[in-house]
Amino acid sequence: MDTVTFSMTVNGRAETLTLDTRVTLLDALRETLDLTGSKKGCDHGQCGACTVLVNGRRINSCLTLAVMHEGDEITTIENFAADGELDALQAAFVAHDGFQCGYCTPGQICSAAGMLREVAEGMPSHVTVDYRASEIALTEEEIRERMSGNLCRCAAYPNIVAAIRQAAGQPA
Repeated sequence: MDTVTFSMTVNGRAETLTLDTRVTLLDALRETLDLTGSKKGCDHGQCGACTVLVNGRRINSCLTLAVMHEGDEITTIENFAADGELDALQAAFVAHDGFQCGYCTPGQICSAAGMLREVAEGMPSHVTVDYRASEIALTEEEIRERMSGNLCRCAAYPNIVAAIRQAAGQPA
């Protein structure tokens, strides 16, 4: 068994870990750091339940090895609420009932945060009408395309879209 000692920042806290080189980021978060918000859904990168932010970008944490994130800033769902107050995305998910069983919700919220950052940075998607426009319209089609890697087995998609639109400051 090969182990490596490496450091990363998780939810604003410096962490030094010694792990087997085969441990995924998801397993390091859940099993080593006891951050169980990110879920192991399919373990194949197909459902998005394990989505976290790495340096502000969304990734499926089941598809990447923890040791690959030496020096990275990892943000999990546990970092969204501050002082017991829900952040805008979490509050919008509650207001619009953007979850039913809740299993996918942490990944949905992390993905939505990453997606909103991508939109703010002007990154087009497959359905973006004018990729040269200075501002991307967050239509229902745009949100659905950008969130297509996050599955909800309860089919709360209309509510998730409404929650994201509210969090983005648009009419739901």
